[in-house]
Amino acid sequence: MAQLWGGRFTKETDQLVYNFNASIGFDQKFFAQDIRGSKAHVTMLAKQGILTMEEKLEIIGGLDSIVRDVENGTLKITEKYEDIHSFVEANLIERIGDVGKKLHTGRSRNDQVALDMRLYVRDEIHEIDEELKKLLIVINRIMEENLETYMPGFTHLQKAQPVTLAHHFGAYFEMFKRDRSRMHDIFERMNYCPLGSGALAGTTYPLDREYAANIMGFYGATANSMDGVSDRDYVIELLAALSTVMMHLSRFCEEIIIWNSNEYRFVEIDDAYSTGSSIMPQKKNPDIAELVRGKTGRVYGALMSILTTMKGIPLAYNKDMQEDKELTFDAIDTAKGCIALFTGMIDTMQFRKDRMEDSAKQGFTNATDAADYLVKNGVPFRDAHGIIGQIVLYCIDKNIALDDMSLEEFQQFSPVFKEDIYDAISLKTCVEKRMTLGAPGPAVMKMVVEDNKKYLSEGE
Repeated sequence: MAQLWGGRFTKETDQLVYNFNASIGFDQKFFAQDIRGSKAHVTMLAKQGILTMEEKLEIIGGLDSIVRDVENGTLKITEKYEDIHSFVEANLIERIGDVGKKLHTGRSRNDQVALDMRLYVRDEIHEIDEELKKLLIVINRIMEENLETYMPGFTHLQKAQPVTLAHHFGAYFEMFKRDRSRMHDIFERMNYCPLGSGALAGTTYPLDREYAANIMGFYGATANSMDGVSDRDYVIELLAALSTVMMHLSRFCEEIIIWNSNEYRFVEIDDAYSTGSSIMPQKKNPDIAELVRGKTGRVYGALMSILTTMKGIPLAYNKDMQEDKELTFDAIDTAKGCIALFTGMIDTMQFRKDRMEDSAKQGFTNATDAADYLVKNGVPFRDAHGIIGQIVLYCIDKNIALDDMSLEEFQQFSPVFKEDIYDAISLKTCVEKRMTLGAPGPAVMKMVVEDNKKYLSEGE
């Protein structure tokens, strides 16, 4: 059993206890981050004269050889090591001898694991942000192609007013745009380096923490060593942000599942993102959408787990905090996978524009506009509301849409109706005259699409 401690102990740890305590099974995930942190640490030690330049170069050369051998498969990360830190250090000492033992000078496993986790989360934030950006590019492309694709807008799952597919997708563009903003906020708060915090109270070695932090791209060093080793706020914030991302994906998936149903048939999901039934040959199931919806609870669970773990931990580091890793790794992988699959699904999805428009007509989504027509012709709104309500009942009884009524039928309910009522309640008119910012009017939505393009091009 390769471990970094033992002088204090007179007998071997029980195997069951060792296995329970070990983290190599999951913390090997930040092998690259551990190497990066160790290189920065020895570079700083040499600058400060704590190590010689020769010792620094020998250690870095040894670390590079470990990386090469892990990458080419000649060196395996196995469970004979307690954690990734002991794996690296044991192999380093085996390769370069006693000089390798100096790697840990001025460093504790507490600030080492805090650094590795912070580096890992920081790297993942960039990757998640890129996946969200790819999704937004696809959403905006669909918006641009569907500025005049009319469909019903819903409240309470009831058809309410006509909108466009561009407008509907635009709502999700705003959601995922906020998700990217949250990633940026987390990065800004977390980008400070805990290395040099020691076990909890710093070290007597003359470390240059700011120098080490700058090597690794941090804004600076953490201001309090106890907080440095015990802060997991950034993990909680990321899991909360990922839970919000998953909630947005799940809402979107729920709508796609509904739109894919036989009753709606608004969309045709590509075969690559669907499956069939083992006994019902007519079925084409929206499995990817359903799985994304289902995996949302998995990410929520990770958030609740770390919140529960952290709520009772006194300062500074406690072994409970090892629980910050497995579920965080899983939640990150789950969310990234879901974003990528969802992006592919909607990128290849076909939209049944005829079905969408017909559904908007059949659902009396233009009833509000019919009432507005009466108001504009001098009828008090409350009276207009009642008249249109009676007309809707009439249409339901006749199984027709408002657009299908003759002028004589309209005039049975009010003499105010004239030939121009048909233009007033056409879906095109209903949508186009909604021109305030944020509304579905094509001219406004076109400006939104252009603004979205500008936003997506920033930083390229």
